Amino acid sequence: MKNKLILILAVALTSSNFCFAANDYAVVVSKATHADKNWKPVVTALVKKHGAKVIEFEGDVTGVLGKLRRQFPRYTCFVATPKEATGEFVARVHQLTRQLDDDPYTDTFWGVLTGYSAANALAIAKHAKPLTVRKVASGTEIALECVTEGLWYDELVKNKFVRKKAGGKAEQLRGPDDTTEAFAKVLADYEPDLFITSGHATEGGWQIGFRYRNGFLKSKNGQMFGVDTQSKRFEIKSTNPKVYLPIGNCLMGNINGPDAMALAWMNDVSVMQMIGYTKPTWFGYQGWGVLDYYVEQPGRYTLTEAFFANNHALIHRLGDSSTPARDKQGLQFDRDVVAFYGDPKWVAKLAPGKLAYGQTLTREGNTFTLEIKPNLGANSFDTVNNNGSQRGGRPFVAFLPQRITQVELLEGGDLSPVITDDFILVPRPAKCDPKHTYRVKFRAKILK
Repeated sequence: MKNKLILILAVALTSSNFCFAANDYAVVVSKATHADKNWKPVVTALVKKHGAKVIEFEGDVTGVLGKLRRQFPRYTCFVATPKEATGEFVARVHQLTRQLDDDPYTDTFWGVLTGYSAANALAIAKHAKPLTVRKVASGTEIALECVTEGLWYDELVKNKFVRKKAGGKAEQLRGPDDTTEAFAKVLADYEPDLFITSGHATEGGWQIGFRYRNGFLKSKNGQMFGVDTQSKRFEIKSTNPKVYLPIGNCLMGNINGPDAMALAWMNDVSVMQMIGYTKPTWFGYQGWGVLDYYVEQPGRYTLTEAFFANNHALIHRLGDSSTPARDKQGLQFDRDVVAFYGDPKWVAKLAPGKLAYGQTLTREGNTFTLEIKPNLGANSFDTVNNNGSQRGGRPFVAFLPQRITQVELLEGGDLSPVITDDFILVPRPAKCDPKHTYRVKFRAKILK
């Protein structure tokens, strides 16, 4: 069945509605927002930065489908005011961007660019300097062995604090009973490039402790602040550009008004890109899985690529007949409820670090070869870190440098690869044989 999927996708790439354009970036914006004197400069900045084409819409955003199909951009930025950037809008963008061709996968790297104010959104749109993530801070356990340096406070175990200094190894220390002030200082003074959270949350607040009493981070009118268990308030201001992953938080990505935390992260904490659930989360695949690609494969993917690699993995698993019904229910729930905010073409990538396996994609003429080489022997395909929900088992995903069509598989059919117009996905084997060559080779027509 999986080998048949290869043929189906290859045929889909040659269908009459599959179009390509030289312009690789589209800005989609409502007619009203584009006409607004405060928001129009946001669009103008993206056009200047990326040579983008502007597509306007009135009413439902899905009305731009025809124009997006004709352009078929590699990147699509949806510029939206906070009132427009609702959870329903995010879901419609997910659905829209899977319809540019006939396969079930998302067809363009997209992001919703908004902000607490037009000025905040403009600052995000203008920001161009790539970010190399070296410092990571988290409110939940993460794989510090994969990062240059970092720290995390445990949301499950009171006083548990783990830190890794640059060039050293992770060590467990004792943290405070209440970590509210500590997080305020981490954001302001430690200046992490990446901040990660999990646990209970609403649109307006993060409950720092999950299994024990702790404080909160809250937001109001675009400002972030902490409130500890003694009701003491800590103002938070963080100016270094960063990315934010609330991988397990409910509602952190849902913009329901000017007090929404998502807007404060962007406005007051200098978050340039972030993800976030727009609904209460329970399954967790689309949130937690971003760590599998981004943090635990350091230097391999930008945050944009990691988010969509994980989304491709979700859709692939959803279409697998062996996936249990309960899991399919969870995958369907997760598919359209996690937002990606920011300029999708902006580059934020972890500094190169420990990789459990090598992954190389090469091209000779019109022939592509993907090779996976185990670095850790029989353990190379094991889950790196089990903290969270729906961890591990993610397929290998490599993005193609150019769109392709008319795919002919030459080698690696035993690996059940999925080859689309712009990426290749290979299901991860249950066990790793270090002596086996994991290789997929295919020929395709390259589209300019």
